[in-house]
Amino acid sequence: MTPSLSVEKPGLFTVVQDLGRPNAISSGVQAGGAMDRFAHSAANLLVGNDPAFATLECTLSGPSLVAERSCLIAITGADFDPHVNGGPVPTWTSIFLGAGDRLTFAGRRSGARAYIAIAGGVVGDRWLGSQSTNVMARRGGKQGRPLIAGDKIDAAAEGRKPAVAGRTVPQQARPSYDDHSLPAIAGPHLKRLDSEGRSLLFQTPYAVSRDADRMGYRLEGARLATSGDELLSFGLVAGAVQVPYSGQPILLMADHQTAGGYPVAATVVSAALPIAAQLVPGDELQLTQITLERAHRMRKALVTALESILSGEG
Repeated sequence: MTPSLSVEKPGLFTVVQDLGRPNAISSGVQAGGAMDRFAHSAANLLVGNDPAFATLECTLSGPSLVAERSCLIAITGADFDPHVNGGPVPTWTSIFLGAGDRLTFAGRRSGARAYIAIAGGVVGDRWLGSQSTNVMARRGGKQGRPLIAGDKIDAAAEGRKPAVAGRTVPQQARPSYDDHSLPAIAGPHLKRLDSEGRSLLFQTPYAVSRDADRMGYRLEGARLATSGDELLSFGLVAGAVQVPYSGQPILLMADHQTAGGYPVAATVVSAALPIAAQLVPGDELQLTQITLERAHRMRKALVTALESILSGEG
């Protein structure tokens, strides 16, 4: 392996992520992985990688990176105003870096998480079948921690040939990050809310509180009352909307716990989780109830968008 990039400044919280370790859930280990899986996968496809390859996930600010050698990269997800050697470069587009080129980010303009893919895939420590960083367990990625100045970012393999710069994801194929309406299906415990509670859940806005991280977002807004006997712990998924005793819903995200006993009133559909991944504290969101059939169509639309990159239609 040859270093592709060196880290001058790590950014606020930049970690190695892939698609996580879902096979470890049965052992009580969070699946983890990229918060915005569409942006992660799109970045990989733009540089000729498999979507499962690892990328760099940058939260709220981007790093300062210097190319150790010529390499092909792509930046997707949030807009942190990327520049190469002081000049702006496009997001959602593959670009070449020459040896000595410096990639920097001028500041967050929108969104919460950006993804940087390198042709050949980012190298990270592998744990339970994944290179994703689990900070709590201190495993995966770069010794289970965020990047620090002086780190070297290696590519796992030579990039696919020929390497093509300028491949892009058209605007209409990208998630609508500005639309904070999150489609959701009814959860298994929706009936534990009374009619007023169900209306509040799906018809009133909530704001992401300051208590928000990769595990989940506590939402501020109308308090929801639940009824019924205490529940035994059951398996959870990303997107589940739990209603704890406080009545303030919690939206579970990539690093959510594997099981819990709070009622799940709704589940944000997988196709909307890229939108949720780009929310920051203070952002308002609106849960909107949809059918399972529509959720399937939305998921298929995202898959089709990724397939268009793979086929070179972008």
